[in-house]
Amino acid sequence: MKIVGLMSGTSYDGVDVVAAEFTADGDTLRLRPLGHRELAYPDDLRAEIGALLPPAATTIEAVCRLDNRLGEVFAEAAAAGVELAGGTADAVVSPGQTVFHWVEDGRVRGTLQLGAPARVAARVGVPVLHDLRSADVAAGGQGAPLVPAFDALLLDPAAGVRAALNLGGIANLTVVAPGTPVLGYDVGPANALLDAAARRFLDRPCDVDGARAAAGRVHEALLARLLAEPYYAAPPPKSTGKELFHGGYLDAALRGLGEPVAADDVLATLTELTARTVADACDRHRVTEVVAAGGGVRNPTLRARLAALGDGRWRLRTTDELGVPAQAKEAYAFALLGWLSWHGLPGAVPSVTGASRAAVLGSWTPAGPSATAPRPPAPRRLVVDA
Repeated sequence: MKIVGLMSGTSYDGVDVVAAEFTADGDTLRLRPLGHRELAYPDDLRAEIGALLPPAATTIEAVCRLDNRLGEVFAEAAAAGVELAGGTADAVVSPGQTVFHWVEDGRVRGTLQLGAPARVAARVGVPVLHDLRSADVAAGGQGAPLVPAFDALLLDPAAGVRAALNLGGIANLTVVAPGTPVLGYDVGPANALLDAAARRFLDRPCDVDGARAAAGRVHEALLARLLAEPYYAAPPPKSTGKELFHGGYLDAALRGLGEPVAADDVLATLTELTARTVADACDRHRVTEVVAAGGGVRNPTLRARLAALGDGRWRLRTTDELGVPAQAKEAYAFALLGWLSWHGLPGAVPSVTGASRAAVLGSWTPAGPSATAPRPPAPRRLVVDA
C-alpha cells in the first residue's frame, strides 16, 4: 500500500512531504521510503498563520480564509507526494496546520487543525485522512504527541532504554524500555522560542545553524526565569504548543529582568533552555541512547550542546542512521498512522496521551464513490416508510 504523508509542524515554515510503501509481513510492517520533499511556505502565508495564532485575536473569516488557503498548499504538496510514489497512491494523510490546542488545568479540551482536506482529495483523487488528534482527545487523551506510535515500532526496547527525540517547534520525547509501557510527551520549546527571538531581534525566520547563539553567552538570570515555568515540573501525560511558548511569553520573561539582554545572548540562553530541559528528561528516564529528528538537528549549536550534556550517560544520533531521514520523520510517522487507520487499527498510545482507550485516528474525506462498493441506480424519488 502506498501512502503519501504530509506534515506542517508548530514552526509553520512549510510542508514536509513523503511517500511510503507499506507491506505487512506477519506481525512486522515493512516501510519502504519512496522519497521526500520540503515545500516552504511563502512569507505572506507564514505571516497569515502567525497573525492568527494565540495570543492574537482573530475572526472566523480569517480562519475560513486560512483553512482554504492551506488546503490549496497541502493539495499541491499531496500531488508532489503522488509523484514521489511513482504516479499513484492509495491514500494521503494530511494532518493540517495546528492553530490551537485547548488545554485547561493540564487537560486537553479540544484541538484545531486547518487545511481543507476536501481540496486535497479533489486535487489528487484518493481518500484523505485528516483531523488525527480529535479521536484521542475525545477518549480523554492529550491528542499529542502521536509520533510515539511510530517510535515504539521503530526502536527495539530489547536494546535497552532508548529515546526518540523530535526537535520541531516543540521538543517531544518518546521513551521505550524493556517490559514497560511506551512513554511520550512534549518536553517544552525547541525552535518555538528560538524562532520568535530570531524574528524579533534579527528580522529573520530563524538563527541559521545557530550561528548567533554560538556567538552569545548564556544569561543565567534569564535562564533561571525560563526554567521556572511550571510546565516542566508537571508529570506526563502532557502536551503544549505555541499557545504557551510564543513571542509574547519571551517578551514577558525579558521584561521581568529589568535589564536589556543582547540578541546573541538571548539566542544562546534559549538554546541552553532547550538542551537543558531535554537532557533533564533523558536523565530522568535513564536513557542510554537518544535518536533525534526534526528541524532542530540542523542546528549544530543545539546538537553540540545536547551531546555535551549527555556525554557519558547517553549517546546522541539521528534517525538517518535507521533509514528514516531526520527532516522527514514526522511525515513518515503520519503515513504510518494512515496505514493503521486504513486497517481499523489504533494509532494513539494511551500510555503516552493518557486516553482511556487506544483510538483509531482521523476522519476520511473520500475522493469520490468507492471503486469497490456496488453502485445502485441513481434514485429518482424518495419514499418514507411508516
